[in-house]
Amino acid sequence: MRSYKSYTFSFIVLAILLHSSLVGQEPLEELLPTESKFKEPKTRLWINTYGNIRISKRLFWVAQTHFRFEETEETPFIGQIGQIYNRHAIGYIYNKKVNAALGGVMRINFNTDENSIDRNVVPEFRIWHQYQFAMPVYSAMIYHRIRIEHRWTKGFEENSDYIFRNRWRYMFRAKIPLNKDRLESKTLYVSPEAELIMQSGKAVVGSVMEDLRLTTTLGYILTPRLTVAGGLMYSQGQTLDNPGIFKQNWTMRFHVYFSPDFRKVKNKLPEIHLND
Repeated sequence: MRSYKSYTFSFIVLAILLHSSLVGQEPLEELLPTESKFKEPKTRLWINTYGNIRISKRLFWVAQTHFRFEETEETPFIGQIGQIYNRHAIGYIYNKKVNAALGGVMRINFNTDENSIDRNVVPEFRIWHQYQFAMPVYSAMIYHRIRIEHRWTKGFEENSDYIFRNRWRYMFRAKIPLNKDRLESKTLYVSPEAELIMQSGKAVVGSVMEDLRLTTTLGYILTPRLTVAGGLMYSQGQTLDNPGIFKQNWTMRFHVYFSPDFRKVKNKLPEIHLND
């Protein structure tokens, strides 16, 4: 009898604790939609420069600057400046088809909400490392890139704190020559690309897929050291606040790739596949 009473008492205490823990919490169905919802697509414009500057037999300096614009209610399509990236790293050439890099990012985020009363600009910091593998397939080149980023971000609210997240990125890309049998000077090429960006961290509750990017680019190799390209990207991903809501974007992307080499000719390695 005593055992029965003790079990009954324990059950009542457990029920009270469970009820008190749920008081004030919103039901899960109120937080998550009953089915996935997609926001209306936004249009964006990205202007990017990619520099791979040889500094020794095995080392190169990665120097990238990105200007990213996005539409607002008052300025549709191209819109206003949203982010400025300044990404740098030191890269290591393992062989002609494999290289790696480690560095940091300083990103400036601009508040594009025209009705916001919060801050207009906040900085974002990242440490990043990547591993790229190139492989020839007939006249084309196939690239596999793994990039890992450790990022500190904050909102535009006055008293918002930095939150830490990791990004896990895998990109598959091909470069296919159109007017020649190989990728060389005066070559026009097409480059289909797919990249999956996952994220993790204490602030990530269900929103693990940050972005899926599908891109087609048309490029022209002016010289072995200079290439220009442009293309269209569609992307979608879960919002951080609610994993049941997906954002969408259509992005026009324009790139300039440059790879100067100031070493003496006798110290140069054969041409390598560094383009990002």
